[in-house]
Amino acid sequence: MIFKQLMVCICLMFLVSCKTKTLNLTKIEGKEIPISAELPPDQDIANFIKPYHDHVINTLDSTLAYAPETYSKDNGTFNTAIGNLMADVIYEQANPIFKSRTGHDIDFVLLNKGGIRAPISKGNITLRTAYEIMPFENSVVVAAIKGKNVNAAMTYLSQAKSAHPVSKLKLAINSDFDVVEALVKGKAIDENKTYYVATNDYLYNGGDHMTFFKPNDSVYDLNYKLRNAFIDYFTKVDTINPVIDDRFIQIK
Repeated sequence: MIFKQLMVCICLMFLVSCKTKTLNLTKIEGKEIPISAELPPDQDIANFIKPYHDHVINTLDSTLAYAPETYSKDNGTFNTAIGNLMADVIYEQANPIFKSRTGHDIDFVLLNKGGIRAPISKGNITLRTAYEIMPFENSVVVAAIKGKNVNAAMTYLSQAKSAHPVSKLKLAINSDFDVVEALVKGKAIDENKTYYVATNDYLYNGGDHMTFFKPNDSVYDLNYKLRNAFIDYFTKVDTINPVIDDRFIQIK
């Protein structure tokens, strides 16, 4: 019995006297595993996702409308056919929603040229076309701003020297890029009037330096994506026919 107790004491003393050895990480090595067509797929996974993949492809390639020409955002100086179409579509699709909720009409639409991410090619317009033009998840918002903010927007457009899409708006500038005429639905801008301007959430929050949407009387999120507005429009028309017009011009 004494022997066992002595052995236990010796073991405890040994454990207490031992120092814990600290391990430090000194090096990390990695190896690049390239993903390419040479990497064989997992056939079980490929077979599992194939029906879903085929369904998505068939849906994206389903024809919605027809384009008689190819329309690009670079085909025009101050307004383009595709930009005019985009702004007009937002007005046509969003205005009934806005009016049903507020009793007001949208006064004009202002978007940005950079938001057009691809051309509409001649031929069939598909669901894929809508996703290529507008790959982002931007939604339509309507800001209630005073006429002085609208005038600031006109100055912005005149100085931007770019074909930002607009609808229900007419803007003429001179060779010095000064505003000569600015009309909303055919009427001069009243600085004290409240205007309901449709744009997207990115621009409303100051994207592309469009700071004139704030301050505002109020803002309405329609919970309606720009892409979905285009899809709804394409679904109800047979052939699109956008044109370059006089909504934004420079007078020499």
